[in-house]
Amino acid sequence: MTTPPLATAAFAAQQQQQHQQQHQQAARDVNTASLCRIGQETVQDIVLRTMEIFQLLRNMQLPNGVTYHPNTHQDRLGKLQEHLRMLSVLFRKLRLVYDKCNENCAGMDTTPPEQLIPFVEEDGAKHEARSAGPGRSGVEERREVLEVNKKLRLKNQQLKQVMDQLRNLIWEINSMLAVKS
Repeated sequence: MTTPPLATAAFAAQQQQQHQQQHQQAARDVNTASLCRIGQETVQDIVLRTMEIFQLLRNMQLPNGVTYHPNTHQDRLGKLQEHLRMLSVLFRKLRLVYDKCNENCAGMDTTPPEQLIPFVEEDGAKHEARSAGPGRSGVEERREVLEVNKKLRLKNQQLKQVMDQLRNLIWEINSMLAVKS
């Protein structure tokens, strides 16, 4: 037999709801990056429109008794109002993109950029105040880095001493050759 029409309609509604939820989840995963790109393009459009507005304002003559063409003035004023309207629309669009990106990223665990970028102070030690507490492997890695840095400084000092000795030797050789001639 056949299923009752009410059960079939409920099943179809449930499948449609599941499909919409899956589609929304997939759209959320994909849209954050594309929303950022759309936001970037919107900001570029805002900058372009703003530059065009300033260009129109710079070229616009004020009606201060100087001979001007009212039609030209009205045309430029219309263009200016259109650009301002479009600028308002672009800012609203940017706000929507911003809100949607924040909504999509609300559940994400954000790591401060200070922890992602290795920071080195003047004395060569890594900056620990900004890290929330490195694990055991981080402490060992830091010790190894400090050890390697000490060895590197020692080798650099030795190389500097050798270079100074060679420089003095060459200077003495040049002095002897100058005395001979």
